Order: sequence, then C-alpha cells, then structure tokens
Amino acid sequence: MSRANLALIVLIGLIATLPLFGGAYALRLGTMACMYAIFALSWNVVGGFAGYPSFATAAFFGFGAYASGVLLGAGLPLWLAVIVSGVAALIAAGALGAALLRLRGHYFAIASLSLVEVLRELVNNATDLTGGGMGLNIPLAAGSGIMADALFFFYAMWILMLATALTVMWVAGSKLGFGLACIRQNETAASMVGLNTTLYKSLAFALSACFVASAGGIYAAWVHYIDPSDVFDILYSVKPIVMTLIGGLGSPLGALCGALVYLGLEEVVWRNYIQIHTGVLGLLIVMLLLFLPHGLVSLRLARLFGKAKHV
Repeated sequence: MSRANLALIVLIGLIATLPLFGGAYALRLGTMACMYAIFALSWNVVGGFAGYPSFATAAFFGFGAYASGVLLGAGLPLWLAVIVSGVAALIAAGALGAALLRLRGHYFAIASLSLVEVLRELVNNATDLTGGGMGLNIPLAAGSGIMADALFFFYAMWILMLATALTVMWVAGSKLGFGLACIRQNETAASMVGLNTTLYKSLAFALSACFVASAGGIYAAWVHYIDPSDVFDILYSVKPIVMTLIGGLGSPLGALCGALVYLGLEEVVWRNYIQIHTGVLGLLIVMLLLFLPHGLVSLRLARLFGKAKHV
C-alpha cells in the first residue's frame, strides 16, 4: 500500500473517533464531512481519473434521496433502502453513461448538468409518489433521542465513506484505473489501441453515481424531510469539483482532504460573515486554487523528503 493510501486510511480512522470528543454539533459536522468526502471521492473517479467534468452529482444524490425516501415510507429498513437506491443508481448511470459519455468536454458537462434539471422536474410532477414541490416526509429510522440519532447517522455515513474510499483506491490500482488514465491522457489513442473507452467511462460514471445515491438515501433518513430544491441543489454538483481541485485532482487522499478543508472554510465563513459568506468563501477558494494549482497533495511532505530523493 502506498503512503498516500495509508494516510487516507489513517485519516478516515481518525474521523471515526470524533464522537469521543464532541457532542451533537460535532456529530452533525462529522456527518456532513463524511458526505462531502463521498461526493469528492466519487466525483474523482469520473472527473479525476477519466478527466470528464461531470455535473451530475446532484442528480444522483437527489435520485438516491427520493428512492430511499419512498422505500422507507413503504416500510423497508434503512440499510435495504440505501442498497436498493445505490444499485438502481449504478444501473441507471451505466445506461445513461453509454449515451452521455460519447460527448466530450463542455458538451458532456452541459449534458450532465441538464440531467439534474430533468430529474428535478420528474420529481416535481410525480406528486402521488414523491409529494412534488411539497416535499416528502421520511419516517424515523433510528435512535430514541437526539444523541442516539446523531451517532447512528454519523457512523452510517462514515461506513459509506470508508466503502467509497476503498473502492476508489481499488479502482486507482486496477485495470479500470489504468484504462481511465489512458482515456484522460489521449482518448483517441486509447481507442485506437483497442481500449473500449465507452465501457470504461460508463463503469466509472456508474461507480461514481452509486455511492452518491447511497449518501442521498442516508441523508434523507437523517433529515426526515426532503424537497426537490434541497436534494437537487446544483451546488451539490459544484462542491465536489471544488473540493477535488483544492485537494488534488486524481488523488483519493486529496479528495478527502479537500472535502474536509472545504467544510471547514464553509463553516467558519458562515459563522463570521453570514451576510457576505458566499463571496468570502469564493474568494478564499480562488486564493487556494491560485497558490496551490495542484492541490493540497502537492504539499505532501515533498520538502521534507526532497533531499532524500535527491540523494
């Protein structure tokens, strides 16, 4: 195992100890951090490994939230509802990817962005099933008190984050990861030497959607109420891109670090600059990207080990 992957596992383990040091507020932040990490790690598969700028994260997050919400309302246990939602997103994304991923660059970006609006309109119009614009109430799924509920959903999201990280690490070192790297470098050349680029891109898109949809299912049960404007918020498509760029494109460790840094900046700015928080947050992100164009992973103790490498 590489040092970067070892550091990723250690960092995930440290996050798991958060309940030992904080109350309900810390658990809320921890749950959001795990969810953001799932977003960034999942987006990194298609955006970092394959180099395709996907804006479909919000679409699959909302899909998973509503699919799980409907299943929970029908009486299914949370774990089964989340698994069914994730598998459904995996199949749907694989089928959609076979068509959408024939587009490249900004054409694919626009097509993936339109997917968010299409699903939002479908949910808005399916009032009998989803409640439409009035939203959907989710029955309580766990816990008998505030702390028990917070602890349950923190560890549920943490387990999903761990599964996402392990899958992304496996993809990075597998034949699929090598194929995606070839596609990122030169897709035309990769296709000419016999690589089934459409299949590889569709698999990456499907894996990315699967974990995001599962996170949407846990989120829906956590907040107990969802509506289209919340779970299909376009910011859920933009944030993973920013997190990955902050941490380092194509790096699982960078994606996790970027998610944690972004959440920290978001929380600090929201507390201290509530009137102009969006502008201040945007300025800080631009500064980070300007001075760290290759992300936080470019600082991975290179100066400490530089002399040893030189020798």
